[in-house]
Amino acid sequence: MNTNYNINNMKRLVTVLVITAIAGIFLASCGTGAKDKKGNIGDLQVKIEKLKKEKSALDAEIRTLEDELAKADPDAANLVKKLVIVDTLRINDFTHFIELQGKVDADGIAYVAPSGQGGQVKAVYAKLGNRVSKGQLLLKLDDALARQSVNAAQQQTGVLKARLTQAQTVYERYENLWKQNIGAEIQVINAKADVDALQSQLKAAQAQVAMAQEQVNMSNVYAGISGVIDQMNVKVGEFFSPQSAAMPGTGIRIVNTSSLKIVTNIPENYISRVKKGEKVEIEVPETGKPAFTSVISIVGASIDPTTRSFITEAKLPSDPLLKPNQTATMKILDYEAKATVAVPINVVQSDENSKYVYVMEKSGDKMVARKKTVIPGEAYNGLMEIKSGLTGGELIITTGYQTVYDGQVVTTKS
Repeated sequence: MNTNYNINNMKRLVTVLVITAIAGIFLASCGTGAKDKKGNIGDLQVKIEKLKKEKSALDAEIRTLEDELAKADPDAANLVKKLVIVDTLRINDFTHFIELQGKVDADGIAYVAPSGQGGQVKAVYAKLGNRVSKGQLLLKLDDALARQSVNAAQQQTGVLKARLTQAQTVYERYENLWKQNIGAEIQVINAKADVDALQSQLKAAQAQVAMAQEQVNMSNVYAGISGVIDQMNVKVGEFFSPQSAAMPGTGIRIVNTSSLKIVTNIPENYISRVKKGEKVEIEVPETGKPAFTSVISIVGASIDPTTRSFITEAKLPSDPLLKPNQTATMKILDYEAKATVAVPINVVQSDENSKYVYVMEKSGDKMVARKKTVIPGEAYNGLMEIKSGLTGGELIITTGYQTVYDGQVVTTKS
């Protein structure tokens, strides 16, 4: 039993040494200025390596003592079994995703604005939530002045038409008389000039009528796309202009949700791993639905100089629960390994030489912990791919792995 006591004391000593070392490192780092940061990093690395060597030596000594205990008193050896929890490693596919936040957007979003300078609203023909068609009349603006201009231009056109008719009659008479050698040629020339001048004035007046009529037409405000009105902040009597239509929270907005997409800014360091046509998973938490599967449809051609990112888009299915500007998560599949082993990332430990995990194996009539050197791959969602060192079927130690050593007797029963 003295040997057992020594082992327990040795374990306590290891624990105290590790805690003391960590506390010392922390205190040293807290009191260090930026000027000595580089030197302190080197000191910390040296201390860590030293402690690792001391721990290895203590572990070896503990193993020796336990072997001696097992030979001297097998019953006592059973009392120092380390309690662990294990899990059987299975062969599965491993995937790695780039997870980024984006937003739901619509290809069809239009802000309604008058085609002219605007005016006072005289009539509103749609309501919030209405489904409208492209070209549908939504508003009628005051067109009184425009109609007055049309009337004035039409009157001017009528006067010019009458004068032109009279001038043409005079010209024809002078021309007939001149053919009979009656009168003077200058009379014919002047009459022809009057006709030409009045024809030019009539064309200008007719153009003025068309312009005035166009001003009247501009008082009608139409829907630019088909969709649903999801913003309606225009009332009869208010002034509606292109400027007020563009202000946030004002005007009329039409959304066509038949073609939705997710838009995401991707950091430029992923530029080689994101390509058009790549498979993605899209999650919109508010919908309460499983992730949507899609592919990248657009990859931006330039890097934003401020955010150092580029735009990507992926199509979304039509769904009444999906709304523009909802927050969404885009998960881009950038790595996939078929039929491989993956372990919880926290069980992978490091020493000065390699990465390793502990598994439980049968040794004679007892179960022991075995250190397995592994070559890790990608890590994602709490799991790490193991490229070499494990084949599947092993009993990996998931709890208690921090305090076991190679060859230590372990048990899963308390």
